[in-house]
Amino acid sequence: MPSQRLSRMKNELTDFLLHHRNKLKPVDVGLPTSHRRRTPGLRREEVAALAGVGLTWYTWFEQGRDIQVSESFLLNIAKALKLNDAECCHLFLLAHRRPPAQETFQEQSIDPLTQSIMDELARPAYIMDLRWNLIAWNTPADELFSLAKRQPAERNLLRLLFTDPQLRSRLPNWQHDAVQLLAQFRCDMAAAPEDPFIQQLIAELKQLSPAFNQLWATPKMENYSRGIQTIMTNDRTPKRFQHKVLAVDEFRNLNMIIYFAIS
Repeated sequence: MPSQRLSRMKNELTDFLLHHRNKLKPVDVGLPTSHRRRTPGLRREEVAALAGVGLTWYTWFEQGRDIQVSESFLLNIAKALKLNDAECCHLFLLAHRRPPAQETFQEQSIDPLTQSIMDELARPAYIMDLRWNLIAWNTPADELFSLAKRQPAERNLLRLLFTDPQLRSRLPNWQHDAVQLLAQFRCDMAAAPEDPFIQQLIAELKQLSPAFNQLWATPKMENYSRGIQTIMTNDRTPKRFQHKVLAVDEFRNLNMIIYFAIS
């Protein structure tokens, strides 16, 4: 990276930290307020104490010095400064690291306008996170996958694919779909290879599904898909689909998968 760009990013990091440090009041983080304070917002030593890091190390970090910081250091700073998801990701990028794993984010949800857009679609659509949890959907998607009546832990596309016998009975090309979906899931894992939820999901599916265990051990990466291509409707008519993927929130890796029926 050219030295001019490095210098600019260091300045941006300093400005970013100063902005969020000055924006907070002591009362916002549970500290007593003193009339004798001469600086706006939080002091450096207060941020360091809240984050559980050394004052010298935080000072050097805020000054943009060339030091190595860990993911846990950045996460602690983000929590101390009460950064939201997008701000936390931006901090990681300014510090020359990948955005944090998904477990650092709050429980996934979407805004009402995004749900309204999806509800207005006449075709099935759902929103999936990096862990392949289905966090929102419209009525046509619910008719295909019966998501509303499922427990939240069950609303995961891989879990449905490999552990729901009723759904599997409605997938005439199950093997083909499973191979392509797993290929895409492996690609998505590159964004958070050590995510504990993803690792736990893989471990559970290995125990619950011999088919998953076999396919996971012999990966095929020729074709990829985020959606199921052939589904039997309630009247046992096979319906084939193509899919369009739209990014809903790049910071939280939320994608809307829209199903287009092929006549």
